[in-house]
Amino acid sequence: MTTASAAVLNVALSARIQSVRLQGHAILHDIRLDVPVGRWVAMVGPNGAGKSTLLRTLAGLQPCQGEVQLLSRPLAQWAAKAKAQRLAWLGQAESGADDLLAIDVVMLGRLPHQAWLAPPSAQDEAAVQAAMRQTQCWDWRDRPMGQLSGGERQRVLLARVLAVQAPIVLMDEPLAHLDPPHQADWLDIVRELRDAGVTVVSVLHELNMALQADELIVMRQGRVVHHGDTHAAAAHQALRQVFDDRIDLHAVGGHWVALPRSAQRPDSDCSDKVTT
Repeated sequence: MTTASAAVLNVALSARIQSVRLQGHAILHDIRLDVPVGRWVAMVGPNGAGKSTLLRTLAGLQPCQGEVQLLSRPLAQWAAKAKAQRLAWLGQAESGADDLLAIDVVMLGRLPHQAWLAPPSAQDEAAVQAAMRQTQCWDWRDRPMGQLSGGERQRVLLARVLAVQAPIVLMDEPLAHLDPPHQADWLDIVRELRDAGVTVVSVLHELNMALQADELIVMRQGRVVHHGDTHAAAAHQALRQVFDDRIDLHAVGGHWVALPRSAQRPDSDCSDKVTT
């Protein structure tokens, strides 16, 4: 196998997008992106940067002028069921399904693996139970979604994504409604997926969580201004730039932390700081 062929096989998602338009307005511009296999990539940027639109485009949920490839094959060439087995999706602030039991919602993640109208198999049931235990929502499996709090619903929806057992997982604001301990649990789950060879792409507003990712996609005004290693100086410079120098980055205990800076604060040296 040539070096070029090996590089292609190591790309989970690639995008060559000239533009994406919503209601006549251009939202994304000139996107060139390659997401490697087995990495956790966090997508960050200010409000309105186009993060969710780009994630939806990568999932094939938003038409674009250009092309998106899944595992080196154009999305348009994938049969729906085959694509759903390989790419799991969690949208932003998903609603509905209030009358469904939590366990039935998670079982929806197994539909790509089931024959038409076939009942769940033992493998499906095992995958659902494992996913619900992993997100700590097994105890309320028989409760309707309408009776759950926002955080409880989010954990059920995360379990549905895990139940797919797809090699690529896309999540838009997965930490919404989760309290800090369950955000930490989500971080552990993502790391476990990554270590098992799963590719994870997540849109995050929580910069301190995003700074734990392997790679950052930094966006502003519908463009990718940086994509690369999270710890690189160029990534940190891009973060400061897109947030108008309103954040400071500090290395604390081996991790990077982003702290907001008041607009009233005098200009200061915003180079990366290390705290021991």
